[in-house]
Amino acid sequence: MTIAFALLGLLFLLDALRLRKRAAALAVLSPSDAPFDAERWVLLVAPGVTVDEATRRAAAAHAEKSGLEALDLVPHELPAPDLLGLVALVDFATFRGDRLAHGRTAHHALLATRELCERARVTTEEPKSPLDFAEAATRLKRHASLTTDFAIAPTLATTPDSRAGRLARYRAALGGGAHAVLAFQLVLLGVLLTAPYFAGWGGALALLAFHLQPFVLLAPLPAEPRGLFTLVLFRAPFELFRVLDLAFGPLPRLALSDQSLALRPVYAELATSDLARFFEERREDCPICGKTDLVTRIDTTDLFQHKPGRFRVDRCRSCGHLFQNPRLSLEGLGFYYRDFYDGLGEESLELVFGYSKDSYVARAQVPKGHVRPKAWLDVGGGHGHFAAVARDEWPGVRFDGLDFGDSIEEAERRKWVDKGFRGLFPEVAPSIQSAYDVVSMSHYLEHTRDPREELRAAHLALAEDGVLLIEIPDPTSHLGDLLGRLWVPWFQPQHQHLLSPTNLARLLDEAEFDVLVTQRGEVHIGVDFFFAVSLTLDRLAPPLELPWLPPPTAFRKLTRAFVWTLGAPFLLLARLADVLSGPLLRRPGWSNAFRVLAKRRERSRAPAAAQG
Repeated sequence: MTIAFALLGLLFLLDALRLRKRAAALAVLSPSDAPFDAERWVLLVAPGVTVDEATRRAAAAHAEKSGLEALDLVPHELPAPDLLGLVALVDFATFRGDRLAHGRTAHHALLATRELCERARVTTEEPKSPLDFAEAATRLKRHASLTTDFAIAPTLATTPDSRAGRLARYRAALGGGAHAVLAFQLVLLGVLLTAPYFAGWGGALALLAFHLQPFVLLAPLPAEPRGLFTLVLFRAPFELFRVLDLAFGPLPRLALSDQSLALRPVYAELATSDLARFFEERREDCPICGKTDLVTRIDTTDLFQHKPGRFRVDRCRSCGHLFQNPRLSLEGLGFYYRDFYDGLGEESLELVFGYSKDSYVARAQVPKGHVRPKAWLDVGGGHGHFAAVARDEWPGVRFDGLDFGDSIEEAERRKWVDKGFRGLFPEVAPSIQSAYDVVSMSHYLEHTRDPREELRAAHLALAEDGVLLIEIPDPTSHLGDLLGRLWVPWFQPQHQHLLSPTNLARLLDEAEFDVLVTQRGEVHIGVDFFFAVSLTLDRLAPPLELPWLPPPTAFRKLTRAFVWTLGAPFLLLARLADVLSGPLLRRPGWSNAFRVLAKRRERSRAPAAAQG
């Protein structure tokens, strides 16, 4: 144990050096005599902050020179704990060029063009709270994904530390994951403070390295963080107090937004009425082969949103197809999708989608060598994350998107898609006949009511020799047996059809497509064990914010803090299991997803042989 803690101390110092290297890219404003153009620029200011004229002029001049639409200002004497947190979240060397980087802020002042504020629907009035300011910063980055940056403002004064400010920073940075991070920090700090007693010199070394981290990281920066040496001396107890203050003090305010409170009476009315209207009649035959030899594969509740109802996935013994039975009605789809991808759930999902860049790149590369596209349609495109990344892999290609919700209109405002179509694909397809060289469906087809209709729509939208790219969960994975209903790809009640590679190939052939490429093992997404533990903890202590659950009480607050604190080590072990098992699971029969690239077949041509 002594050696293990000594190695942990070494990791603390190495991590500080890593962060210091990327933080060195943080620019510093230079003085400017140029007048501040109030018609072009807006300065958004957090509550309690005053921006001097010198900072206004310097910020506008820096933004103009650098070709920026938004510039977040970091006070020269920002408190050391706040600067440390900002550096941990932002890679200043890559932030501007990363389209999917989550919008962050130093929570003081932000310069933006009026045009950007209008497009991002950010009010130019003074934010009402620290959280409003943080949300504005997030929206501005998404709508100026390659023209947003940070700079140190030497003459910008800092504001006093406050609980409201800390709450805003946690919520803006972590969304619904704030409780898990607080629990992890509580466990880590408890371990470090007791390490010298249990692990001798190794524990003392780990605690010392933890205290030295801020100095190693922040001292060389072109800033003078306030309270740096105090933080170095008292970091562990100081951070423990702050975590306890958030975890056991005002946590309901961390969890309950105004939006959640407003929705509570709406969901109370929806949930108390008859849930039967959310479901269709159970079918007795398989939607793929028509046989009636069905058996229940999974019977579960909503483990993701904790909305009321039970959901069953049946398996056809004849062809192996798995499908939701009974499936949701149109009204049920509206109820169970509500506040998942938008509304209350939007920010949490944005964080998830923002960390998927590598998988987006891998998907975008699949058509290379098979087609030279001029126009690409991403079906189920959501807010446009895939298109934003794919356009860097395919310069000059027009990327359009289609989705049923208003997220696709938001994607167009962000300029992540060139054009957004809102509606059902089978209904929109006739109006865009033969318009695209590539149609992609990434984790979309399993959500649809009739995959056959979706594939026919893709055939209609594709030009001659166009290709269809599909990525979906692989229901033949043994992980489904190992983890049971805790396996994420079951994803009830949203996933209505879970197509195996064999059944997808069958439907593609029916829809006049020839399979060119099938990828299985390399498509595996290593999150299974982590989410299994996370879903278990969430089931034991559900989130406090959800307006369809009872209002949070002191007991629920303490229970959630207690469960997630005890569960934090298991989350770390589960994440480690995902990483270590990755090489073993990246093979057919174990990987949790697969991709298919298929070429549009002219109806007069005979089927071509599929390639593995």
